[in-house]
Amino acid sequence: MDLKALETRISQDVSPVLAARELLKETYKADADAFRQGADVRELVRSRSETVDRVLSLIWNRYAFAQSPDIALIAVGGYGRGELHPHSDIDLLILTRNGIEEAWQEDLGGFVTLLWDLKLDIGHSVRSIEESMESAREDVTILTNLLETRTIAGPDDLRAKLSEKIYSDEVSSDIDYFVAKREEQKQRHKKYGDTEYNLEPNVKGSPGALRDIQTIGWITKRHFGLQNIADLTRFSILTEEEHQILFQGETLLWQLRYGLQLIADRSENRLLFDHQRALAEMLGYKDQGKRLGVELMMQSYYRTVLALAELTDVILQYYDEAIIGAGNEGDVLPLNKRFQIRNFYIEAVNNQVFAYSPYAIMEIFVLMAQHPEIKGIRATTIRSLRAHRHLIDDAFRSDLAVTSLFMELLRTPHELDQTLSAMKKYNVLGRYLPEFGKIIGQMQHDLFHIYTVDAHTMRVIRNMVQLDNSEMRNDYPLASRLIHRLPKLETLYIAGLYHDIAKGRGGDHSELGAIDVEDFCERHHLSERDTKLASWLVENHLLMSMTAQRKDISDPDIIYGFARAVPSQVHLDYLYVLTVCDISATNPKLWNTWRASLLRQLYIEAKRALRRNSQTPVDRQEWVRATQSEAREILHAQNMTDEQIDRIWATMDEDYFLQDSTVDIAWQTAAIIRHGDKSDPLVMIRDTRGGPTDGYSQIIIYMNDRIDLFAATTAVLEQLNLNIVDARISSSDGPYSVSSYIVLDERHKPLGLDPARKDRVRQRLVEELDDPDDYPDIIHRRTPRQLKHFAFPTEVTFYNDTVNQRTVMEVITPDRPGLLARVGLVLLESRVRLTNAKIATLGERVEDVFFVTDEHGDPLHDPEICRTLQHNLCKTLDDIS
Repeated sequence: MDLKALETRISQDVSPVLAARELLKETYKADADAFRQGADVRELVRSRSETVDRVLSLIWNRYAFAQSPDIALIAVGGYGRGELHPHSDIDLLILTRNGIEEAWQEDLGGFVTLLWDLKLDIGHSVRSIEESMESAREDVTILTNLLETRTIAGPDDLRAKLSEKIYSDEVSSDIDYFVAKREEQKQRHKKYGDTEYNLEPNVKGSPGALRDIQTIGWITKRHFGLQNIADLTRFSILTEEEHQILFQGETLLWQLRYGLQLIADRSENRLLFDHQRALAEMLGYKDQGKRLGVELMMQSYYRTVLALAELTDVILQYYDEAIIGAGNEGDVLPLNKRFQIRNFYIEAVNNQVFAYSPYAIMEIFVLMAQHPEIKGIRATTIRSLRAHRHLIDDAFRSDLAVTSLFMELLRTPHELDQTLSAMKKYNVLGRYLPEFGKIIGQMQHDLFHIYTVDAHTMRVIRNMVQLDNSEMRNDYPLASRLIHRLPKLETLYIAGLYHDIAKGRGGDHSELGAIDVEDFCERHHLSERDTKLASWLVENHLLMSMTAQRKDISDPDIIYGFARAVPSQVHLDYLYVLTVCDISATNPKLWNTWRASLLRQLYIEAKRALRRNSQTPVDRQEWVRATQSEAREILHAQNMTDEQIDRIWATMDEDYFLQDSTVDIAWQTAAIIRHGDKSDPLVMIRDTRGGPTDGYSQIIIYMNDRIDLFAATTAVLEQLNLNIVDARISSSDGPYSVSSYIVLDERHKPLGLDPARKDRVRQRLVEELDDPDDYPDIIHRRTPRQLKHFAFPTEVTFYNDTVNQRTVMEVITPDRPGLLARVGLVLLESRVRLTNAKIATLGERVEDVFFVTDEHGDPLHDPEICRTLQHNLCKTLDDIS
C-alpha cells in the first residue's frame, strides 16, 4: 500500500472519498492482521486514531475555511484521548471562535457530507466556544466529552481556550462534577445488576469494565487538570501497584473489545455467546483438561474486572474525601485498639495494624458484621489490607484466633453475603479458603448456570440470609418456616459456601466438596456431628432437586427410596432449605411455582415416610385405597353414585390414583361421568390453585385411547404456542385414556388470565383430536439466538422399572421449539406408548424423562428396539435447526 500516493489523491482528487476509503480499508486490514499476530493492542488503538486524524485533516485542508484562524476541527471523547477501536464512534467538534461565518456555510455542509460518505461512525457538532460552554453546563455528558480534546486541523488556540473554560468553575464546580459522575456510575451499575458477573458482559459498560476506568480518568482530569491517569502516581493517589492493575486491566479489556469488534464487524461491546468462542480462539485461550478455552478467557475477564472494581472503589472514596469532605475530619468512633469508625467507614488506627496483628485481617470483617452502620472500609485501610494480604498463609489459616473469628462471623446475625462478598472483593476470602479462590470468576459456558461459581455461591448465601424477610416469605413460605427450626444456621452457611467448591476440578464435585468441607470443619473445630451433617449436605446437595425434577414422586417407591437416603428429619429440613436457595440462585428463570411445588410435595411425602420409618416400604394398594376413599366422599357430595364412580375407576390403572390429588381425581371423574358415552374428546382446562400445579393451567383430555395421542396433542399445543411443563397419559383397561398436561402461555402465565384464549385452546384440541387420520403438522419456529450457540449431541438412555413394569427413557438434548412434538412423533412411528413424562428445561439444556411401554403395555425388553428408538430420536432432534 502506497500511503503517500493515497494521501496525495485525498488532497488533490476531485472527490477524496475513494482514496480515503481505500486508505482506511487497507490500514484497517493491516491492523487487524497485526492484532491476530499478537501486536500490542495499545499501539493498534493509537494507530487507528492517527490514521483517522490524517484522513480528516487532509479532507479539512481542501476547503477555504481551513485557512481561517477562527475555526478548527477538534477530536473529543474517546477519539479525543487518541483511542479508536476498529468500529469506535468518531466524535468531532467543529469549533469556532464566534460562530459560523456566512462564507463557510456551503463548504461546511460539503465537508460533513463527505464525512458520512467515508462510512465511518462519525458524530459531529458545530459550536462556538461560548455555545460549547453553555451546552456543557446543561449536559454533563457533553462536559465530559470536552474534557478530552485534541486539535486535528486548524489553530490549536481555540481548543486551548475552550479547555481553560471547561476546566474552570464557570462551567461546573469540582464537587458538582464528581457527584454527577458518581451518580451516573451508580445508575450504570444498576442497569447491569450491580454485578461484574453477567453471562454476556459489556466490556465497556459493565461494573469494573472500561467505563469505570474512564470515569476515574474524567474525575481525575477535572480535579487535577491531568491529561493522563498514570500521572496520579505523582499525587500519591495511585501506588505503582495500583497503576499496574489499572494498566493491565485496561489492556485486557482493550484486547477483548478490539477482537470483539473485528469478529462482529461492527461497533460491539457485548461479549455475546455468538462471539465468545471465536474471541477466545483469536486471543489464544486453549482448552485445559475439562476447562474450555472460552471459560478460561471469561475467568480472566471476571477476575480482572473484580480487581478493577476494588481499585475504583478506593479511588472514588479518595475523591469523596478530597473533594466533598475537604477539610472535614469527621466524627471518629473507636471500636477497639485496632479499629475505629470515621464518617461511617471503618479504618485501622494506623497502617501497621495488620503487620503487628495479622488476625486483624479477619477481625475487620467481623466488626463490619457487628456494626451494620458501617458503609465500608476506608481507602487507606483497603490499601493497607492489600499490602498485608501475603500474611494469609497456612499458619494464618490454622491460627485459633483467626478460625474463631471466622466462625464468629458466620454466627453473627447480619447480611452475611455482603460481608463475604467484601472479603472476596478484597481478595481475603480466596486466600483464606484457597479452594474458594480457585472458583472465583469460574464460569460454565451454558445458559443454565448464568453466574460464575463464586457469584452463584454468594447468591445462595444471600437467599439463606434473606429467607426471613417478607418478600422471601411469600416466595419461599416453607423454607422461610424451616430455617427457624434449623439448630445451627452456620452449618447451613458452611454447606452453602462449599456445595459447589469443587467445580471444574474433574470428578464428582459433590464428593470432592464433601472432603473439602470436612477439612474446613476440622480446622474450625466443629463437632463431629456438625462436620458429618455439613459433609452430608454438600455430598447430597443435588439429591432433592434431581429426585423432584427427574423422578415420578407420586410413586410411593420413589418416596421410599429418597427417604432411605435421608438420615433424619433434621437432615431433610437442612437439605430442603439448601436446595431451594441453590436452585433459585442458579438462574432466576429456573425457580418457578412448578419446581417449588415439586420440592414441597417431595418434602411433605418424605417427612411422612420418615415418621413411618423409611425402612418400611409404602404399601401401594393402601395408598390407592385411601386416595379412592377420599375422592369418593367428594363425589358423593356432588350426588355421584358408587355405580357411576366404579364404572369409570374400574378402567383406570393404579398410577392414576397415585399421581393426582383427591380433589383433581374427583373433578376429572365427575366431568367424565357428565360427559357420558359421547364419542368426541372431553377437554377440560382450568387454572390450578394450591398443590404441585399452583399457578399453572391444567389440560385434561379424556377420549378413545390411541397410540398417537401424545404425539398429536403435543403438536397441537406447540401450534398454540403453549409451554408444556408436565405431561402424563394414564392408559386404562377399557377403550379410554386420561391425559394430563400442565402448561403456561408464551408469557409464562396461566390461560385463565385470557378466558377467550382458553376457549380457543379447548376448541382447537377437540377439532384436531377428533379425527385420528388428521395428524396435526409440527410447527417450525425460529430457534432463539442464545440457544444456537450451545448445540450438543442428543443423549438417549434406557432402563427398565421392574416394579412399575415400564421402561424409563431419559432424553438430554438442546432446547428447541417443537421438541416434545417431535419426540411424540418418533414414539408414534416406533409404536411405543407413553404413560408419563417429567419435563425439565435447564437453561439451554433439556433433561426429560419419559416412561414408556410397547403396544401391549409391557416394558421394552428387546435391545434392538431400544437401539432403533435411540437412533431415530437422536437423528430427529439433532436435525432441528
